[in-house]
Amino acid sequence: MVTARIAGIGAALPPLYGQEQLWEDVFRWHFSRSRLAERIFTGSDVRTRHSATDPAEFKAVADWSTAERMARYGEVAPPLGLSAVRDALGAARTDPDEIGLLAVATCTGYRTPGLDIELARLLPLPADARRLLIGHTGCHAALPALGTVADYVAAHDRPAVLLCLELTSLHLQPASIDPEQMVSHALFADAAAALVVLPEAASGLRVVDVDSRTDTARRNQMTWDITDLGFRMGLSAEVPDALAEQVGPLVKDLLARHGLDPGDVAAWAVHPGGPRILDAVEAGLELGPDALATSRRVLAEHGNCSSATVLLVLQEILAAGPPAGPVVALAFGPGLTLYAALLEPDD
Repeated sequence: MVTARIAGIGAALPPLYGQEQLWEDVFRWHFSRSRLAERIFTGSDVRTRHSATDPAEFKAVADWSTAERMARYGEVAPPLGLSAVRDALGAARTDPDEIGLLAVATCTGYRTPGLDIELARLLPLPADARRLLIGHTGCHAALPALGTVADYVAAHDRPAVLLCLELTSLHLQPASIDPEQMVSHALFADAAAALVVLPEAASGLRVVDVDSRTDTARRNQMTWDITDLGFRMGLSAEVPDALAEQVGPLVKDLLARHGLDPGDVAAWAVHPGGPRILDAVEAGLELGPDALATSRRVLAEHGNCSSATVLLVLQEILAAGPPAGPVVALAFGPGLTLYAALLEPDD
């Protein structure tokens, strides 16, 4: 059977802004100088984050229609995505004309012809390359997309690309005193991250298995609703407790199928949805205090970039050198859904 391996990861990041400055210049006034909002921003563990929207525009963007926001997405997303994909292709030493599948995951912008078609034109991809757009899945989209891409590579013996691109800044909501909006505006940021999966690559992380767990009884704890004024996040304070309950059984079942347990894992690439999310994963898996250091660093430096974030974490893990053993990637989203991927380095 053909082995699918992650051979290269790339990223493209919009301009960087300091969290403290964003609070002082924009969000202090957006949330009516709320002390609760200030505590949420201070306690977010985010120091800097990227935004494709100039903060000077935030006040205007909050009143934009969804059509106006989608028009801006159509302008900004293609060059950002192109840069991330080219970065990943360079890391994998792969040419665009070798690609058999391009999968694009995004929950922050839509149009047809879409981002996948624009990238097929700009790269360019061969005419017979397949395209797959994975929309409105949320923060966990990278991992089911990775599973699909790896299955394609294994079945067709042909390279594939996955791009996760999110422009959450386009969905700034009108001024309010809603705590859920305070949390989402304190955490979320913009980014594009891509990876290349090759058949029988000389090196890279082998995609061993992907698994999921969905708690539909808690489906309303995390939402992403389309409104006339962009997309609106709903994020219950109960989400971390739900993840702490579910993440242990998911990961232990995944590892047990391959004769492993959490103690065998060399690195954890966990989506940093927020500091409480990471605390919940640590508790649910009984991890040591340094196990999620990379995820916490990505949260501090980039914020929560929705589906792209777990790929940024994985990129940092690989930048430190080949892992000494298995890697587990974890991401979470609406459903309430948890996804886990088992990745293994060369023997």
